[in-house]
Amino acid sequence: MCAIFGVFGEFDSAVARFALSKLAHRGPNYCGIHERENLFFAHQRLSILDKSERSHQPLKHEKILLSFNGEIYNFKELKTELDFDFKTQGDSEVIIAAYLKWGVDFVQHLRGMFAIALLDGETLYLFRDRLGKKPLFYLQTPSAFVFASEIKGLIPFVRKNEMNDDALMSYLSFLAPTPPYTFFKGIYKLAAGEYLVYQNAALKVARYFDLLNATPNQITSKDEAIDKLSKLLEESVSLRLDADVPMASLLSGGIDSASLNAYALAHGAKLQTYTLGYQEFAKYDERQNAKASAAFLGLENKAVEISQDDFINASEKVFDALDEPLNDPAAIPLYLLFEEIQKDGFKVVLSGEGSDELFLGYRQYFEYLDIEQASNLAHKNWLKKYFRANFSMNREWEWYKRVFDETLLFRSSGEKFTDLQKNLLLKRNVRDNESLKYLQSYRERFEASGHTDESIWYSYIDLNLFQAEHFLTKLDRVSMAHSIESRTPFLDHELASCVFSLAPHLRYEDKVTKSLLKEIMKTQLDENILKRKKKGFANPYMEYLIASGKLSLIEEVNAQTGLFNADELQKYIQTAAKGSFKQHLWGLYVLSFWLKKHLL
Repeated sequence: MCAIFGVFGEFDSAVARFALSKLAHRGPNYCGIHERENLFFAHQRLSILDKSERSHQPLKHEKILLSFNGEIYNFKELKTELDFDFKTQGDSEVIIAAYLKWGVDFVQHLRGMFAIALLDGETLYLFRDRLGKKPLFYLQTPSAFVFASEIKGLIPFVRKNEMNDDALMSYLSFLAPTPPYTFFKGIYKLAAGEYLVYQNAALKVARYFDLLNATPNQITSKDEAIDKLSKLLEESVSLRLDADVPMASLLSGGIDSASLNAYALAHGAKLQTYTLGYQEFAKYDERQNAKASAAFLGLENKAVEISQDDFINASEKVFDALDEPLNDPAAIPLYLLFEEIQKDGFKVVLSGEGSDELFLGYRQYFEYLDIEQASNLAHKNWLKKYFRANFSMNREWEWYKRVFDETLLFRSSGEKFTDLQKNLLLKRNVRDNESLKYLQSYRERFEASGHTDESIWYSYIDLNLFQAEHFLTKLDRVSMAHSIESRTPFLDHELASCVFSLAPHLRYEDKVTKSLLKEIMKTQLDENILKRKKKGFANPYMEYLIASGKLSLIEEVNAQTGLFNADELQKYIQTAAKGSFKQHLWGLYVLSFWLKKHLL
């Protein structure tokens, strides 16, 4: 894990070095800079493989410069295919060799997580990995093009902080700004599976990978599906155990983290595991379940308990690490967990992101599949009129209204504020279905593909938005804030593509969440682990926020901005105190913090 950074065009060396210093936490082991007229090309290194100085970046080969953040898990295999005089034992050099052999298509041969900046003469290429594990942001000014692993590396090049309205609206809808938008006007991000070419002061963004390219219904037998998926999952875990530094693993009470640790054990890696707990809030706690899972697997488990003071005191550090609003209160306890992991000397951590989206682990997927059937009702006009005339803030009302209106039902598991809710909350007119503009390119690709089952759409949009822009953003920033590399074996692109090649009904026909994963793991995990009710990364964030008195920030900022209708805002504050619409209010709190810091 590292940070990549560069300026192509006119720049002030002092400003460039200051901006690069903002990324030092991502790579504290070495800072490399290649500087000449109209080019500042740099790298902050976190040494994981081949820790020697020969693998320092930027790497230079003839007219090629490389700055690379991530891991290429199949680099040893690729080395055998490449005619190149390798001088290192790491994976970075393999990228240059692959580019020399295959050109831009080299990225199709990589298996891993990455953000890559490759300069060939006067042409700059930027790549973000297929499933969005590593971030990549960019900014074009009249005189230069700037790129960085985090937004904080680009802010010094922004003349005036202004909010991007599309970022605001997509954030309210889907928990995080959707690509290409960020909250800072002028700063953009590559989406998962995209690359950018900058040449002669012009940039072009294109897609090199799409999960929908997997041929549908290639596997129709459940036994064949289980056999192939189990082999790919085991392979994915084994590939991610390669490191020259100490490695640990997160462990909840559920099947995802237990599965990863079971496969790690099978390959000789007995990882130290970590679990979170909360003082005085046992209902959110997974310590007992995690302890039981660790005991079954024969692993050491360390429980990290946090208090209200810990949570509140860390919140501003987390918001700063994220750079822009992200509506996920779990970022704060996860930050504190990684802080403890760093103190114990670990530099790589396995995490279970992606399993829910691939194996249909959210109960609501099955609810949506049932509700889709309501569109087939022969006499539904009166229901359509009824739902339009009887507005409710509850999400179920919105679901049925969409079905009877014959518009898109599922808009990601991360959907929070509906357009009608935003229309009531914001002091502006928000049309019903306005947020569909942020899903349009994904939906168009789905409808143009060979995939027709809506469950595939659920996984597709969730992997591209709910995962890549929400969960993976959280995981990357809070782990890298402590100079720790996080690895996510479920999000291996070959494993994900295999899931998309299954006959869709194999994932949901028995109406059991994660049915295929449970079948895969039934001989390796205890039945209690397989049958535990999903808790997710629940935490007492609203209880902490109310008790700390921090909620007043929302009203304070609104008094200065006039962004929200005060009466409607009060409804959210009151309902959140009673346990409803809590994440809606948390999202407004995080937004208010950003507005106060950057715009007021």
